[in-house]
Amino acid sequence: MSAIFHNVALAWYFAWSDMRARYKRSVLGPFWLVLGTVIGVVGLGLVWSVLLNTERSEFIPALTVGLVLWQAISGAITGSTTVFARSASVIKNIKTPSWRISLELVFQQTVNLIHNFVVIVFVLLVYPQDIGFAALLVIPGLVLVFMNIFWIAQVLGFVGARYRDFDPLVSALMPILFFLSPVLYQSRQLGSLDVISKLNPIAYWIEIVRNPLLGSVPALSDYLVVVAMTIAGFLLATWMTRARGHRLPYWI
Repeated sequence: MSAIFHNVALAWYFAWSDMRARYKRSVLGPFWLVLGTVIGVVGLGLVWSVLLNTERSEFIPALTVGLVLWQAISGAITGSTTVFARSASVIKNIKTPSWRISLELVFQQTVNLIHNFVVIVFVLLVYPQDIGFAALLVIPGLVLVFMNIFWIAQVLGFVGARYRDFDPLVSALMPILFFLSPVLYQSRQLGSLDVISKLNPIAYWIEIVRNPLLGSVPALSDYLVVVAMTIAGFLLATWMTRARGHRLPYWI
């Protein structure tokens, strides 16, 4: 048990150190991420609220939460395909669990999300929502989202290490997945096309975090689907780690 806590603490330390090193000698530091998110929210909010003929007081808060979550999810997915290749020297020279490296990627996106949460708070102050106690559901929602990001990083990490063409393939698919995910819109707005959301795992992740921040309780079915994905995903990641873990140093 102590070894597990040690590796978790080590993953957090490296994730935080990577953030500090990346923005060393920078004036704004990691808040450049916040500035980029603000620009995205303002630009997309002004344009798409007109295109969708939606009130900005309703559209911009939903867009902000969706965009911040999308940045964390997409950052983890695209980064996971090369997560082991980037740590090749560590894997080849030091005996370390592969899941610790995946967890480091998850913590990096967690740090990014914490910084970007400032934008969400600011937008909710400008456009207040009737939140109430439903906001407390954000915590289990985020826990479930990052648990799914964890097993995805582990699985895609192995696939990306084995097949190097997988990285550009995922990078090419992410812009398409952005428009298929409820970032610029909400699933309920799709009407008869809501099958797009039902078949998209990311849609469920966004809904169980965004809905509480907008004052509504997510559907029980959304939680059940996410929990089922979490269990199935961890079983897959565990099998892959045990079955292919010994080959990882040769693949990278």
